[in-house]
Amino acid sequence: MTDDPYKELFSERTCAQLMPASTANEFFEALFGDPEEGSFDLRLAYHGSNSREMHFEILLEERPGHCLACNLTYGLPQVFSRHPVVNINGLVEKIGAILGDRGSVGKWRLGATSERSQSLHAIPLVIGLK
Repeated sequence: MTDDPYKELFSERTCAQLMPASTANEFFEALFGDPEEGSFDLRLAYHGSNSREMHFEILLEERPGHCLACNLTYGLPQVFSRHPVVNINGLVEKIGAILGDRGSVGKWRLGATSERSQSLHAIPLVIGLK
């Protein structure tokens, strides 16, 4: 089994820089006018690559005192794909910049929301490599 050539590039710290903790508050501020209305925090996690794709996840972590309702989170891939605060296009560009001459990014897609637990949901982000 070969080592993932990008694993060290996309550490937990780097992913936190790519999607800062403030992203969720900014998203809920834009959506509801008040970040306190938000039911989850957002976090980016790297999950490996193959010769054609890189795999990340956008993790939705329930905020204390709120409910991470499935009916809300299942529609988020479509919302996130075009929302200017989440800015997936910009995120993918930043990931491409981190790759440098190790590779270049191509098209991306968000997968369906999966429920890891009642308080943690995940949205796959798959980025094609050229």
